[in-house]
Amino acid sequence: MPQQHFLPREQVIWSFGPDLQPVLEVDPGDTVTFQTNDCFTGQIKSEADVVTEIDFERLNSATGPVAVRGAEPGDSVIAEILDVRPIEFGFACLIPGFGQLIEHVQAPVTRMFRVENGWIEMNEHVRFPARPMVGVVGLATDGETLTNGLAGRHGGNLDDHLHGKGARIYFPVRQPGGMFAVGDMHASMGDGEICFTGVEIAGEIDIRFELLEGKQATWPVTELEHAWVPHATASDYDEALKLCTDEAAKLLVDEWGFTPEDAFIFLSVACDAGVAQACKPAPGFGTIARFTIPKLDATPRPFRVA
Repeated sequence: MPQQHFLPREQVIWSFGPDLQPVLEVDPGDTVTFQTNDCFTGQIKSEADVVTEIDFERLNSATGPVAVRGAEPGDSVIAEILDVRPIEFGFACLIPGFGQLIEHVQAPVTRMFRVENGWIEMNEHVRFPARPMVGVVGLATDGETLTNGLAGRHGGNLDDHLHGKGARIYFPVRQPGGMFAVGDMHASMGDGEICFTGVEIAGEIDIRFELLEGKQATWPVTELEHAWVPHATASDYDEALKLCTDEAAKLLVDEWGFTPEDAFIFLSVACDAGVAQACKPAPGFGTIARFTIPKLDATPRPFRVA
C-alpha cells in the first residue's frame, strides 16, 4: 500500500550535486508532505527587514533529499504536486542591482503580504487571488554542484509559476534514487518575475512520486491538465529559447513521430514560448525558457508509454 511521509523544514540542502544522501527513501506511489522555508529562511519578518542585511548563505533552502526506490540513471522521477499550502504572511523585495526598471525605484524595499482564504492582500487597495507554487524543485546532478538559487538540467530554481497544485514534473534521473528536494514556495509570482522575487512564503507541499523507467528528457518536463511543458536554461534568453526549442522538437520527433520540419512548424503555429526568471539585470543568474504544448490526439503527454 502507498505510504504517507513527512519531512520538517529543518531538514534542508543548500545545493544540488552528485553526492546527495537521502534523509528519506520512498516507493513509487508514496506521498511526502514537505515543510518548506521561505526563500530567505525566515530572515525577513517585517518591512523593516531588508535584503541588504541578511545572510546570503541561507538562500533557497530545499527540504530533502528523498530517494525513490528503483530510480536509476536513464529513468524519470515524476513528482506530482497534490497541494501547496502557504502560511498567512509572505513578502516581496526590491534588491539593489536586480530586475527590470530597478533604476526607477528605491531599493532595498520589503513589502509584506497577507494570504488568507485563497486571496493575497498587498495593501488596502490591492487584493488578488493566490497562485501557490514552488520555485526550487530538482534531483541530484551528474557532475557539477549548483546552489539552490541556480537552475539547470537537474531542475533547481526553475521559478515556474505553473508548478502549483496538479502539476506533474518529470525529472531526469542521473543518480540512483534521484534524490529529490523542494523549497522556495511562492503564494504568487508573475511570469517573468521582473523584480526578482514573488510573494516569498513558507508552507507545506504534498508530493506523490512515480517512476517512469527508461525514458527521460534533458531538462525537467511538466505535465498540466491541458498541456505539457519542456524547459531549458541558459545565461541569456535567446540561448535558453533555442535549447528549449530543440528539446521540445526532440520530444515531438522521438516520442510522437513528427519529422523535424513538422516539429518546428508545429511549435510555431500551435505552441507558446514562455520564460520564467527573465528579470535582468540579474548578476550570476540565468534564464529559464519553456514551450507550452497542447494535449492533442497527436501530442497527449510528454512521453509515449505502452
